[in-house]
Amino acid sequence: MVFNTGAALLDAIVLAVVSKEEDGTYGYKITQDVRKAIEVSESTLYPVLRRLQKDDCLEVYDVECGGRNRRYYKITDRGGVQLNLYKTEWENYSSKISLLFSGEEII
Repeated sequence: MVFNTGAALLDAIVLAVVSKEEDGTYGYKITQDVRKAIEVSESTLYPVLRRLQKDDCLEVYDVECGGRNRRYYKITDRGGVQLNLYKTEWENYSSKISLLFSGEEII
């Protein structure tokens, strides 16, 4: 991708991915789902997951799977509020950029 992905956009994408699963989802699946939208490494995503957990946007729990624990991430109420804020900001931002690219005037 030509454009840099800032921390806020990464947070928004991760929250959107995690919010799709009511019971939460695990790290590898989050990575795979995020990669459908942008190219990102696991080493980039895990600090994002930790930051969102620290900010009370995600809760974490472990589930035994094949003799190993799999760490699951679930969006919290605070994370849902933050995701809605990101969605609103993204709609405003992306619509203005689209207008610029189409040559239209921004009001």
